[in-house]
Amino acid sequence: MNTLIPKWKVVLISVILAIGLTACGGSNKTETSANQTETAATSTSSEAQKSSYPKKAITITAPSGVGGGLDLTARALSKVLNQTKLVTQSITVENKPGGGQAVGLADFTQEKNNAYQLYLPSAPLIINNLRKEGHSPYSFRDLTPLAQLTTDYGAIVVKADSKYNDLATLLADLKNDPSSITLAGGSAPGSQDHLIAMLPAVKAGVDATKIKFISYDGGGEAITALLGGHVEVLSTDISGVTEYQKAGKVKVLGISAPARLTGQFADIPTYKEQGIDAEFTIWRGLFGSKDMPADAVEYWNAQLKTLSEKEEWKQQLQANGWENGYKNAADFQKFLEDQEKVIQELLTSLGMQK
Repeated sequence: MNTLIPKWKVVLISVILAIGLTACGGSNKTETSANQTETAATSTSSEAQKSSYPKKAITITAPSGVGGGLDLTARALSKVLNQTKLVTQSITVENKPGGGQAVGLADFTQEKNNAYQLYLPSAPLIINNLRKEGHSPYSFRDLTPLAQLTTDYGAIVVKADSKYNDLATLLADLKNDPSSITLAGGSAPGSQDHLIAMLPAVKAGVDATKIKFISYDGGGEAITALLGGHVEVLSTDISGVTEYQKAGKVKVLGISAPARLTGQFADIPTYKEQGIDAEFTIWRGLFGSKDMPADAVEYWNAQLKTLSEKEEWKQQLQANGWENGYKNAADFQKFLEDQEKVIQELLTSLGMQK
């Protein structure tokens, strides 16, 4: 039997259903909106966790006077970092000379976790910590290595009119009578310039403890002493004699590089080529404080790697006679550990170790 529903009831049911569907649709929209809000909040929270470093000015400490190798490197570095927009914050170079880099280092080690203070030293960072009369209780282990930037090498240099034309002849005379020849360098005994000369001497069997070595306050004064005839041999970095070699005022008997250099120095044989199994790298690198925050370390690792590939940086290297010695943080750390062993062995042979 068919039961007819009154028309007014049909209309009423239709209205109720329409309201119900509208309510359901509104509920879905509300739920979607809530989900979108939650997603946005999560995204904002994630963004907040991302590092905003650097957000203020940065200072690089160069533990040398204005115009010295470390100062020039720090200023070239800051210039190119800003020029290429790798770093948009301003970078200031602060000079803190004294004690063969020890004064600047002692001050910098107080910056335990300051991500805005950086330090740019060279090999004396290791030497001063190992030698008996060193000036520093600190080493690279009290810092955070970020990258090795440049590479230079030691050079044994004589005047252009010297009777010596090769390292072997010089070392033979020193072996016969270690005190017969006076050497000079721009640093104290046991420091970088001294070790550059003592390394091949020790390897050649010379009693290096009897070699007469005169230390000057800097490479410039040492070269002046050589050209003035006050000393017979100069031990220094190869980039420091560029203009003198080009002018024909000096001869470079050998360099401490693992292989021959290019350009102006292409004709100079290495220690190894002349039968002396020795090499010595004069590096310059960038460090952070010992407890430098991880996000800052990551930032500098990325920026310095990119810097090493920039044409502007390569131009600075060429202009200053530096080699591109870039090593990332991990490789730099390993290199420092290896060089520490070489320096410790050499200082021990000289009786100058702690």
